Amino acid sequence: MAKINGNEIRPGNVLEHNGGLWAAVKVDHVKPGKGGAFAQVELRNLRNGSKLNERFRSADKVERVRLEQKDQQFLYETDGMLVFMDTETYEQIELPAEILGDRRPFLQDGMVAVIEYHESEALNATLPQKVVCKIVETEPVVKGQTAANSFKPAVLDNGVRVMVPPFVGPDEDIVVNTETMEYSERA
Repeated sequence: MAKINGNEIRPGNVLEHNGGLWAAVKVDHVKPGKGGAFAQVELRNLRNGSKLNERFRSADKVERVRLEQKDQQFLYETDGMLVFMDTETYEQIELPAEILGDRRPFLQDGMVAVIEYHESEALNATLPQKVVCKIVETEPVVKGQTAANSFKPAVLDNGVRVMVPPFVGPDEDIVVNTETMEYSERA
């Protein structure tokens, strides 16, 4: 494992800290008028989801962990657990549905997600950046509302509400960005 300085921590890095695996969520580099500079890092525990705010000085050494990434196909959900299958070995693993948070509705049958492993333990799941969804209902276009950046609310087939441009109507397929949870383009 690679040791890095405290000022080299970036969002998305996985660190071994206090005997646990933590993902850096937010990193702020602070340079106070008195004393040395430090990185204020918001960490999320990959095993139980708890959060921690920690200060790392540039002299502090932290253990950076590399996670192995595998593409796995989503099969089904049972009792709050998501079942994924390795497409090469056909092994199945279960992950808690909370691991996806508010992106859970975008997970579709047969979708390939990236599962991150530390040794043989599955820790995290990442959905594709863009997902095609169908619009179930949306408000009609109001005349004269064609100014730039005017969006209207729409409900997708998975129950998620997003803002869409006025030219998009019901029963149309659109591409949604799963990271920002916003309309991207027509499908």
